[in-house]
Amino acid sequence: MLAFKGLEVRWLGHAGFSVRGGGREIVFDPYQLKTRAKLEADIVFITHEHFDHLSASDLAKVTSPQKTTIVAARNCMDGLAKVSCKSKVFVTPGDKGEVEGVRYWAVPAFNVNKFRSPGVVFHPREYGGVGFVVEVAGVRIYHPGDTDVIPEMRQLGRIDLAFLPVSGVYVMTAAEAVEAANIIAPEVAVPMHYGAIAGSRRDAEEFKSKAKCRVEILEPEA
Repeated sequence: MLAFKGLEVRWLGHAGFSVRGGGREIVFDPYQLKTRAKLEADIVFITHEHFDHLSASDLAKVTSPQKTTIVAARNCMDGLAKVSCKSKVFVTPGDKGEVEGVRYWAVPAFNVNKFRSPGVVFHPREYGGVGFVVEVAGVRIYHPGDTDVIPEMRQLGRIDLAFLPVSGVYVMTAAEAVEAANIIAPEVAVPMHYGAIAGSRRDAEEFKSKAKCRVEILEPEA
């Protein structure tokens, strides 16, 4: 667990995180959770529809029909159709909003050099995946979703805490994550998107060894 500016930040494994603070529980992209205790998040952010980011079985462990609002990329509509929660908000890059006093901004997330076949990337811009800039208790958090280093990172504004993928294959490599961190200049970066689908702790360690900002490698608390 990372204690950061009044927040409790937990890595749930892969691209999943729990952030507690300001009287709110926020969860990002839960996947392969092992906990038996429901988190009952106030807000869940889902970056895109792929199974390792939108997992209905894992969402059932963190959502409450009376309490939870899910904010998700528009391409998640079908995947969330049978998920029970208080409300659902579907977004595209550029959308902004506020839930329970937590402000969010959906930002672009796409590949530029990770290919499923010649000339075809895993996450094209037009696919509509998103990242999120979320402000809770005055702290600005960036969860980029599945992305490479993209020009839009220069327009994020102040970022206090950044979760950055490091595994390569579908997302940034560790070296590319260093480039992203140099652009974003967060106070703290936490490596993610390794250990489940692609990548290993070695990628996180490489990122930490080369990044100019403070890097915290968290143990999964799923």
